[in-house]
Amino acid sequence: MSQSETNNTPQNVRLDKWLWAARFFKTRAIARDMVQSGKVQYNGQRAKPGKHVELGAMIKVPSGWDNREIKVLGLSDKRLSAPLAQALFEETMESVTKREENQTARKMNAFHSPKPDHRPDKKQRRQIIKFKQQ
Repeated sequence: MSQSETNNTPQNVRLDKWLWAARFFKTRAIARDMVQSGKVQYNGQRAKPGKHVELGAMIKVPSGWDNREIKVLGLSDKRLSAPLAQALFEETMESVTKREENQTARKMNAFHSPKPDHRPDKKQRRQIIKFKQQ
């Protein structure tokens, strides 16, 4: 019996499969595309989707407007429930604070951006076009 059969934890898990199992992406195809395009970094370097994930590795993953920097704590090649999937990784404190700063900056900018009350009518659109052409 091999160690992986007694331990029930896989030894070699592909990077795209691990990202999918840890619930960073909805499908393996999306995870593969993100890794291939270079948006996901493994230990500070660009990696291929077939790269084997190791415990303690640092991975940068895009998450919405921000990037999350995570440390691998566990391996899984099966998609788990959300609480179990969160046990596979730990986000660094620098990443958490950076995301919170970016979030507050986006909120502040949203409150101060001028928004028109209504769309311009036909006469106002003609004036805008005339002004832009001058």
